[in-house]
Amino acid sequence: MAYALTLGAFSFLFAVIWGRPLISYLRRYGIGKQIRFNGPSSHQTKTGTPTMGGLMILIPVFLITLAAAFAELLVGTSFGQALLDRLGVERAFFFGRSILVPLGVMLGFGLLGGLDDWAGVRGFRNGEGILGRWKFVLQLALATITALVLHFGPPDLRSVAIPGIAEKIDIGLWWLPIAVFIIIGSSNAVNLTDGLDGLAGSIAALCFLCYGIIAFLQDQGWLLAFCFTTVGAIMAFLWYNAYPADLFMGDVGSEALGATLAVVALMTGQWLLLPIIGGVFVAETLSVILQVAYFKFTRIRYGHGRRIFKMTPLHHHFELLGWSETQVTQRFWLVGILAAMLGVALALWGNPPPAT
Repeated sequence: MAYALTLGAFSFLFAVIWGRPLISYLRRYGIGKQIRFNGPSSHQTKTGTPTMGGLMILIPVFLITLAAAFAELLVGTSFGQALLDRLGVERAFFFGRSILVPLGVMLGFGLLGGLDDWAGVRGFRNGEGILGRWKFVLQLALATITALVLHFGPPDLRSVAIPGIAEKIDIGLWWLPIAVFIIIGSSNAVNLTDGLDGLAGSIAALCFLCYGIIAFLQDQGWLLAFCFTTVGAIMAFLWYNAYPADLFMGDVGSEALGATLAVVALMTGQWLLLPIIGGVFVAETLSVILQVAYFKFTRIRYGHGRRIFKMTPLHHHFELLGWSETQVTQRFWLVGILAAMLGVALALWGNPPPAT
């Protein structure tokens, strides 16, 4: 835990120091957010704010993980072993083959989100980025590859942990389509939530913190360190994303964080808790699904579509009710804390050992 906390603090310092140069670079080359006209009118003032700020998160996590890999190469030497002993770190537990999976997912979905951001910045399709159907196909391909690697590679994952039951339950090949669904769903859920200053980042940090604690309970030290490294980088991003934001996360950050969070949940076996720990993400996504479904149903039934919410995702609904942007963000964050507390409590109930 001490090692993981240290990595988290270092990740924050790393990211926050180069945040200002990154913002300057994005401004210089005109990589600014295009605000849709069908959103709240108050958001039009944000047009041109630098986007693709997720790079501030992804790059530090990637480099620190590589540094940890290099440190593992030193373990065989007397110097390396002495260093690990001094830090209180067990031999080679941080960087195993397993850590390559969440790191690879973060980079893969980050690249996809970055392409979408770039398309939007350059004005393709009125600033809406890649076509939804093509984006889904690419997400499906990435999620399927990830699920297959997790299921058939080391460690072999195909189980689910249920609160109150000591042993994880092996669900066999059913795990594969479930994993694909969770990865795609989580990626899009975080993306939908990324609409207010500080909202998606603060909730994502809470979720990674919770799964870091769960990994600690399961003695998955390398996954604990990865989660806390990610939390540190997200906190640095929030330094610049706090209202009024100097930098937006963009799809390069939101899609990568959502997919990576799903993979971390799958690797702990506690993926049933993801809808609870990430309850805000779920609520945002359900609001969009319900709005679209009800609008289509009423258009067929009554000849004109009706809406449940004033606007979706859900945070826009509360904005139009009169809540300020900071009120929505802070209140959603408070709900996120309560959801995170409940999720960890359920994980502690039974505290099953890690499955192989």
